[in-house]
Amino acid sequence: MPSSTLLRYLIAGQLKQNFIITPTGEAFSDILGGSLTYAAVGLKIWENEPAGLISRVGEDFPRQWVDDLKALNFDTQGIRILPQALDLRQFLAYTDAGSPRSDTPVANFADLGLPFPKALLGYVPPVQEIDSRTRPSEFAIRIKDVPDHYLDASAAHLCPLDFHSHQFLTSLFTQNKINTLTLDPGESYMHPIFWDDLSLLLNGITAFQTSEEKLHAIFRGRSTDLWEMAEEIARFGCEIIVIKRKARGQMIYNHASHERWSIPAYPSRVIDPTGAGDAFGGGFLAGFRKTYDPVEAALFGSISASMVIEGSAPLYALDALPRLAEARLESLRSMARKV
Repeated sequence: MPSSTLLRYLIAGQLKQNFIITPTGEAFSDILGGSLTYAAVGLKIWENEPAGLISRVGEDFPRQWVDDLKALNFDTQGIRILPQALDLRQFLAYTDAGSPRSDTPVANFADLGLPFPKALLGYVPPVQEIDSRTRPSEFAIRIKDVPDHYLDASAAHLCPLDFHSHQFLTSLFTQNKINTLTLDPGESYMHPIFWDDLSLLLNGITAFQTSEEKLHAIFRGRSTDLWEMAEEIARFGCEIIVIKRKARGQMIYNHASHERWSIPAYPSRVIDPTGAGDAFGGGFLAGFRKTYDPVEAALFGSISASMVIEGSAPLYALDALPRLAEARLESLRSMARKV
C-alpha cells in the first residue's frame, strides 16, 4: 500500500501468537491473535476503508501474518519489526466462557488428552505488573513507529497497551487531525496510584472503554457503584464512558446529556471468547464515525464482538454471510434500554 494512501482510521494494539483451549475443549495452536487483530476485524466488519495498524513485533514474528493483514486492505507500515526476537506467545485456556487462565499449559493440554504444541515449548506465563512511569518497555510505542501519513487520519482506537504508549499516542493524535479518539486502558495502569495520571490521559478523549474489573481496580477505596464511577471518569474530560460486562453486555454513559443506557450482549453461540472486547472497540469506532451516536456505536461494537466469538480465529468473522451484521444490528437495537 503506497504511503500516499489516505487513511481515515488508525488502530494501535498488540499482535500475538495465540494458543487457545476453548470452553468446549478444542485447541487452536499457533494462530494470529492480539488486541490489534481483533479490533481491526471489529472495524472491518462495518468499514471497507483502509485502516493503519500500529504495533511492535520481533524479527521472529511470522511475516505471513502481517501479509495476511495487508491483503485485507490494512496499512501495515505502522507494524514495526524490531531487529530482535520478542516472545509474543499467548496461552489462554477457558474452563467456561469467562476469564481464561494463562498458566499451566502442559497440564491443560494433558487433561484434554491433546499433544502439547512444540511451538509452545519454553513458554513462561506473563506476570502482571504495575507500569513504571519512568521506564518504557520494549513493547512501548515510540514516535518512529508511527508513519507520517498516519497523522492525516481522523479517527483512532487505542487497544489496551502500557501507560507510556497511551500517554504518547493520545498526545500525538490530539495534536494532529484525529478528532475521534477511543481508548481501552491497559490493566497494568488501572491501579489507584495512577489516578491522577488517568485524569490527565483522558482529557479530550471521545470514548473511554473499559471492563468493569479494571474500573473496580482503579476505584478501589473510592466507589463500588458503576454508574457513579462512569460519571467520575467523565469529569476528567471524556465524552462517553463504556463499561464492558462480558455476557451482560455494556453500560453507556453520555457525559453531555447525562443519559445512561444498557445494551445486552447479542446472543451468540460462543466458540472462542478471545478478543471480544477488542472487536467491540473496533466496531464502536466504525459505528461512531457513521452515526456520532454513542448508543448506536455500542450496538455496532456489540455485533462485532458477537461475530468474532463464533469462530476459532479473528479473521473468521470476515467470512460471515453478507448483511449478517446489519441483521443482527436491527435485532439488538430493539433491546437497548435507557436507564
